[in-house]
Amino acid sequence: MPQITVGGLGLRYHLEGPEDAPVVAFSNSLGATLEMWDALMPALGGRFRTLRYDTRGHGGSDTRDQPTAVADLAGDLAGLLDALGIGQAHLVGLSLGGMTVQALASADPGRALSATLMATAAHLPSPQSWDERAATVRAQGPAAVVEATLGRWFTAGFAQRDPEAVRAVRERFLTCDPAGYAVCCGAIGRMDLRPALAAITAPTLVIAGRDDPSTPPAMAEEICGGIAQAELLVLPRAAHLLAVERAEAVGGYLRAFLDLAARGA
Repeated sequence: MPQITVGGLGLRYHLEGPEDAPVVAFSNSLGATLEMWDALMPALGGRFRTLRYDTRGHGGSDTRDQPTAVADLAGDLAGLLDALGIGQAHLVGLSLGGMTVQALASADPGRALSATLMATAAHLPSPQSWDERAATVRAQGPAAVVEATLGRWFTAGFAQRDPEAVRAVRERFLTCDPAGYAVCCGAIGRMDLRPALAAITAPTLVIAGRDDPSTPPAMAEEICGGIAQAELLVLPRAAHLLAVERAEAVGGYLRAFLDLAARGA
């Protein structure tokens, strides 16, 4: 997959679909790569042009080992869109990607045709806990936290039902650059997007996993309370990485929401 330079950083991306179709841009979770969205692509095929990319420090994108804010990650996404000549897009993000989308859609409301925020939060303390995780990964690598992470990402029994999906997620997690993972931990720990939510004017779909221990439905409700045009969907039998675990359901809901938002654009 190609890489494009944004603000001195090389970002790996994948752009596909009809050239004249509305663009849907996807931003991935901490510790994941653009492949986390693979199972959603069939639901959008032919109707939308999809843009996926690896967040800095993840997958095939470069790392900048310096203090980083969620606003910087939003700047990466805005810069990628600019570099590809995309003025507006439907923005979709999960976890850290959902934070990135909140930051971009609030800082530049005209950029977002719609926003879909999955398994995410506007505020996720404490800074100390994120600093501790970052230090562990810097010292020992992502393998030190992979099993605990997967335990939060999927409901009990999913690994038995779809071991290949979990294996692929684990393998990609283990390739994450330790410094890239760590600086993104710092961005999450110091983030507070709650005051910015009211600036998001695009139609917004917030999806939470009912069984998500990382960003439970209460955090999704808080986001919805701050955005004028937000609706909440709580998925049963879903933990944190719901775009993988409940891909068919998520793809269907996302397609219906995007179709409605595209008609209103």
